[in-house]
Amino acid sequence: MVLKYIAAGISLLCAVLCFLRNMHIFQLNSYKSATQIPWLFKNFGRLIPSVFFVLTGALSFILGDVWSFVLFAFSAVIMALSHLPKKAKKPLKFTMRVIRMTVTSAVIYIAAVVVTFMFLPGIVYGVVSFVTALVPFIIMLANIINSPIEFAIRQWYIGDAKKLLRAADGMTVIGVTGSYGKTSVKFFLGTLLKAKYDTLVTPENYNTPMGVVITVRNSLRAIHEMFVCEMGAKYKGDIKELCHLAHPKFGVITSIGEQHLETFGSLEAIIRTKFEIYRELPEDGILFVNGDNKVITDNLSRMDGKCRVVKYGTDEGCDYRADDISVSGKGTAFTFTVPSGESMRFNTRLLGSHNVVNIAGALAVAHNMGISLEALVPYVKKIAPVEHRLQLIENGDLTIIDDAYNSNPAGCRAALETLSFFEDTKILVTPGMVELGTLEVELNRQFGRDAAPICDYVVLVGEKQAPPIKEGLLECGFDEEKIFVVSNIKEGLNKVYSIKTDKKKIVLLENDLPDNY
Repeated sequence: MVLKYIAAGISLLCAVLCFLRNMHIFQLNSYKSATQIPWLFKNFGRLIPSVFFVLTGALSFILGDVWSFVLFAFSAVIMALSHLPKKAKKPLKFTMRVIRMTVTSAVIYIAAVVVTFMFLPGIVYGVVSFVTALVPFIIMLANIINSPIEFAIRQWYIGDAKKLLRAADGMTVIGVTGSYGKTSVKFFLGTLLKAKYDTLVTPENYNTPMGVVITVRNSLRAIHEMFVCEMGAKYKGDIKELCHLAHPKFGVITSIGEQHLETFGSLEAIIRTKFEIYRELPEDGILFVNGDNKVITDNLSRMDGKCRVVKYGTDEGCDYRADDISVSGKGTAFTFTVPSGESMRFNTRLLGSHNVVNIAGALAVAHNMGISLEALVPYVKKIAPVEHRLQLIENGDLTIIDDAYNSNPAGCRAALETLSFFEDTKILVTPGMVELGTLEVELNRQFGRDAAPICDYVVLVGEKQAPPIKEGLLECGFDEEKIFVVSNIKEGLNKVYSIKTDKKKIVLLENDLPDNY
C-alpha cells in the first residue's frame, strides 16, 4: 500500500513538471496548436520517457505485483527528471491566461483520474500514466475550451487600447515592420524624434497585438505626440490586425526575407503580409521602404498608388540616400542626402553598413516629420546599440560582437561583414539559423560558405545545425581543425578561451536559439 502511495505521489509530480515544461513551449509557440503539434513531432525523442511511463503504468495494472510497481515508480522518476525545469532565456510567464489554462487543465486531469478511480479502480495507475503522458494535448484542449473566454478578454483589452489611442488627439502613429531590422529602426527612430517630439515607443520586442495593448494601456500619456509601434508577424493577416489596432499614418518596411518560413510557408506569403501595412495606411500617409532590399524593390509595382512610397538606403535610386560610408571598429560615419539635395555628415557608435541603412530609414521618417538634418546630428550620435544586435562588448582580452538576439540569412551576412572590419583573430560562435522551413539546411550551408573567407576559427553550438554549416566551411577549404562542435554556449565560450593566439580575439556571437529549440 505504501508503495502505491509513493507511486501516486511521483506520478503527480510528473504531471506537474510535464505541464510546466509543455506550457512553457506552448507560450513560446504563441498558444497556437498549429505550431505546437509540429514541435511535438519534431521533438519526439523527448516523449520517450512518457512512452516508458505509460507502458510501466499499464504493466502495473496487468501484473499488480510489487516489482511492476517498483518499475512504474522508477519510470516515473525518469520522466520527472526529463521534465525538470531548466534555465530559460525567456522563462514561462504566469500570465492570467496561463493561470486560466492551468485551472482548466487541472480539472481535465483530475476528472479523468477521479472517474477512473470511482468506476475502474483497478486500472487507475495505467490511466494516471496515460493521462500524464497526454498533458501536452490536455494543454491544447484547455486552450480550446477557454478560447471563448480568452477571445472576449482579448477584445475587451484591445477595445480599451483603441479608446485610449482615439483619445490621443493629434498624436501621430508610425508602424514599423520587416523581416529583420524593425526593432533597431524602431529604437533609432524613437531617439531621433525626441529632437522635437514627446515620443512613445513599444518596448523591447513588444510587437504583437497584446504587446501593443500593454504599451498603450501602461505607458501612453497625454503629452505624447508620436507613437512608434513595432509590428511583428508570423502568420498571414498579423500586420493587418496590428494596423486595425494602432491605425498608423506612416509606415516603414525595413526588409523582407526568409524569416519565419516555418509558419508563413513561402516568401510570397511573407511579402503579402508585410505589404498589408501599405494597404492599411490612409491616402495622405507615407510608406518608407528599404530601397536596398531587392525583394521590396522587385515588388513595388504591387503598390497601386493609394499613398506615397519613399525609398531609403544606400543605392542610387533611393529618395533618401546614405553614401561615403566609413566603417571602423569604433563606429561608422556616412553622408546622408535628402530629396532636395541637402546633405549632412553623420557619425554613429554603431558598427556595420547595414546599421547605416537602418539609421537612414529613421532619418528619412524624422526629416519628413519636420526635423532638420542639422538638429538630427547630435541625436544620431546618441543612438545606442540595441541589446544583442551587433552590440560591442569588451571583455578582458576578448572583444565580443553580440548578435545573439535572432538570426536570418541577411543578418548573418551583415554580422560577418562587421566581423571582417577587425584585424585580429576572428572567431564565429553560432548554433546556426532556425525557423527557415525546407530551406534551413541549404541556408545554413551557405552561412558556412560566407563565413569561410572571414573567420579564423568557428565554434558550432549544437549538433542539429552544425553539419550543413560545417559542410559549407569545408567546401571553401576552411581548415577542419579550426572547426569545433560543442553542445552548448557555455562549452562554446570555454573553447574560445582555450584557443591560443598572439592577437586579440574578436568573437562574433551569432544567434541564440530560443528555448523551444
